[in-house]
Amino acid sequence: MPRASTVTAPLRHADFRRLVTGRTFAEFGNAVAPVALAFAVLDLTGSAVDLGLVVGARSLANVVLVLFGGVLADRLPRSVILQGTETAAAITQAAIAVSVLGGFASVPLLLGLSMANGAVSAIALPASSSIVPQTVPALLLQPANALNRILSNTGRFAGAAAGGVLVAAFGSGWAIAANAGLFLVAAFAYRRLRIPRAERPGKARPFAELAEGWHEFRSRTWLWVVVLQFMIVNAAAAGGILVIGPTIADGTFGRAGWGLVLAAETAGWVLGGMLAAHWRPDRALAIGVAFVLCNAIPLVALAEAPNLVLLVGVMALTGCAIEMGAVAWDVSLQEHVPPDRLARVYSYDVLGSIIAVPLGQMAAGPLAERWGREPVLLSGAALIVVATLLALCSKQVRGLRRLTPAPAPVS
Repeated sequence: MPRASTVTAPLRHADFRRLVTGRTFAEFGNAVAPVALAFAVLDLTGSAVDLGLVVGARSLANVVLVLFGGVLADRLPRSVILQGTETAAAITQAAIAVSVLGGFASVPLLLGLSMANGAVSAIALPASSSIVPQTVPALLLQPANALNRILSNTGRFAGAAAGGVLVAAFGSGWAIAANAGLFLVAAFAYRRLRIPRAERPGKARPFAELAEGWHEFRSRTWLWVVVLQFMIVNAAAAGGILVIGPTIADGTFGRAGWGLVLAAETAGWVLGGMLAAHWRPDRALAIGVAFVLCNAIPLVALAEAPNLVLLVGVMALTGCAIEMGAVAWDVSLQEHVPPDRLARVYSYDVLGSIIAVPLGQMAAGPLAERWGREPVLLSGAALIVVATLLALCSKQVRGLRRLTPAPAPVS
């Protein structure tokens, strides 16, 4: 039986190495994109409402197509899906870059391209989330998830920092062009990943497969309770951080500073992943759910004290807490859901978690213009606290236990 003594043990497996290489470059590109796109819209119109519409359009496409992505991921080789989606993401981002650099970008054009990019992401999400158990033995699932997230978050950290610097130094168009190139590198890394599609009995129809996934999802109270929690948390955080945040940065500490703030959060993710690799409480899910309370802290800081040093600190702390909760969530799903249905359950997880994000993003701008940025940010923080406390009222959330024992250390 394989044993692990360090977080790097999963790297002995070639398919896992290929997976994390591709994901690291993909996340690098994904981190550059929102920084560059936000300031491209602000340069074009200067409107927080337009910015909310453009970033919300991407999230809306995620909502519409993510269930379809789950069905594909349980039918087709997940490695092929990842190759194709990263190539398509490169094409859509390249089109955005050309429109910005060519001077013919418009809000309707950016809306359409953002929706296309969101559609690609929706198809990739279930495959990306459910592929880790196919690359390592079950005993290495905990360190594999942690290492996967550490390296992905390292890419996000580098991308967020680079995004702010690139936008400040060269403009948003060249930043988006760079992120298109990173997606191509990710697609190349996935090319050698050899993961077979799951064996499916018979020829089930897509709607029957979705119904089967829905049954798996709703039969676990702890699962849908946490997803409902994140439906509220993600909407509040997305509106506050992705829409109101850049407008505050533009009027205070600047665009490069905003990139540093986002980079601090991803640095926290890296630290959280390293801690989670060795963190094995029996009731990890309940502790992880409680960590979500930290999402409220950056919204309060933006509202009351938009200071660069303070925001860097609270975003790093928040990222660390969120990442430890995210690893606990991934392992809980992978241990308690059958592998041949995992991608579809992940698709319902993603759908529920992001279904209100477009509403949060599109409403943040108008609400801030009507009521002021501070009340909107503080209201979002209050929603996060209430949703998290309600999730912790569930006995299943508090009582879910780990199934796989901790691996014995190598002597």
